[in-house]
Amino acid sequence: MNYIDRIEINPRVCNGKPVIKGTRIPITVILEQIAEGETWQELLGGYPELTIEDIKAALQYARLFLEHSELKATNA
Repeated sequence: MNYIDRIEINPRVCNGKPVIKGTRIPITVILEQIAEGETWQELLGGYPELTIEDIKAALQYARLFLEHSELKATNA
């Protein structure tokens, strides 16, 4: 299944940020909550309109975005 079909980028929705299609839930919100340790079940409870496939789509979108961008190394 191609989860990317679940992502929508529309300048009239959330200022053009990628969201789960048919919602106003930005991909960044899903990723941030997972990064903060929220489980998928907690995420689904907080956003009843989400599905597991939507979460997978957000993760796949992030992976594809990173694969197609250059990350600059910084000297710390």
